[in-house]
Amino acid sequence: MNSEIFHKDFKAQPFWWEAHRPSALPELALPREARVVIVGAGYAGLSAALELTALGLDCLVLDANEPGFGASTRNGGMVSGGVNVGKRYLSKPMAADEAAPFMADAADAFTLIEDLITKEKIDCGWTKAGYFLGAWCKSHYDDMAKKVGHLNAAAKSDSYLVPQERQREEIGSDYYRGGMVVGRAAHIHPALFFKGLLELCQKRGVKIASKTPVGKLTQNATGWSVETARGIIMAGDVIIATNGYTGDITPQLKRRVVPVGSYIIATEELPPDLAATLSPKNRSIADTRRVLTYYRMSPDKKRLIFGGRAKFGHTDPVETAPILYQFMTDRYPQLKGVKITHAWTGNVAFTLDEMPHMGKFDNLHYALGCNGSGIAMMTYLGQQTARKVAGKSNRVCAFDRPEFPDHPLYNGSTWFLPFVGRYFRARDWIDRRLG
Repeated sequence: MNSEIFHKDFKAQPFWWEAHRPSALPELALPREARVVIVGAGYAGLSAALELTALGLDCLVLDANEPGFGASTRNGGMVSGGVNVGKRYLSKPMAADEAAPFMADAADAFTLIEDLITKEKIDCGWTKAGYFLGAWCKSHYDDMAKKVGHLNAAAKSDSYLVPQERQREEIGSDYYRGGMVVGRAAHIHPALFFKGLLELCQKRGVKIASKTPVGKLTQNATGWSVETARGIIMAGDVIIATNGYTGDITPQLKRRVVPVGSYIIATEELPPDLAATLSPKNRSIADTRRVLTYYRMSPDKKRLIFGGRAKFGHTDPVETAPILYQFMTDRYPQLKGVKITHAWTGNVAFTLDEMPHMGKFDNLHYALGCNGSGIAMMTYLGQQTARKVAGKSNRVCAFDRPEFPDHPLYNGSTWFLPFVGRYFRARDWIDRRLG
């Protein structure tokens, strides 16, 4: 370990776990049957359970680990309102008219999470301070100028351009070539938001079984047989809400979701005058690089939480922490010498068309593929899937499509990710110098 950057009390675990660490629930006697079984106790799974319960349908949530052990308590806590929908790294971005219905539903996802936090009084540091997207190069800034009107019309994003000469109003750095502010964006404490969802489920009597991996799913005349080491449950419907942790029990979905490691570090508490310079308006921040970085202040504004694609693949977060530290000090030279107290990783679920998906495949319902915007999107898709199962949808969600692409050369193994990373780094280098 590089002692120059790591704090003496360094922990290789999420900073968020200091406030809520996922833990196993008291053992639940599994019922013999349930109207709906939900596989995965993250944002999507718990949101689906809450909606099903509100609609009067009996459900059971199963999780292989502790509820919230995956990305729901590991993400950066940034909540966007649809600005990333239709943005693609490996293929042509969606045209404005094609993206419009998806952006409208993504905007509804933001409304859902804001209303849920407000109505249920979930204490998770909801901060609707907006989002600054830094332009990696001049051509990226020019692209933003073409999109602002569409974002405001389709996603109600309250967006506007920030030229490079005014960039210091948004970020204490001269690193970018200007950027764009998205007013309708927020950040939260993701583990406390998850804790709030979990507590709502418990108050409303939702049955949740932790440490209960599903071993096999078998379709029968009345629905599904859900086999676990602790017993078999007969279910009318099954919802797969495993996102970046989708496994072998659903190979048809595993080959449609690409788990990509995202890595995050947290700094030690900063001097107040230094902390105040980093994000003067307490916005969350990201950039237009293909090798993405994203960052924001902690809820108490004392630390910087800095994440990104430090490696393409899956590796030890301690190994990637120096890479993120370099990214961080490239943007904020004033943070050189600051120590890291936490470093961690979690899986982001990308899809082959780089879009979130819900639907029904082989009679299995699913809500999968956050593509890096999981807090609002997975909460929303969980709710929408529950309404579909209950027959209560009065319209078809834009993300509910019959097409969920796979590829003949992809079966769930991510051997190719390092090659994608090299391509992205090369394109970023070219864009920065020529763009």
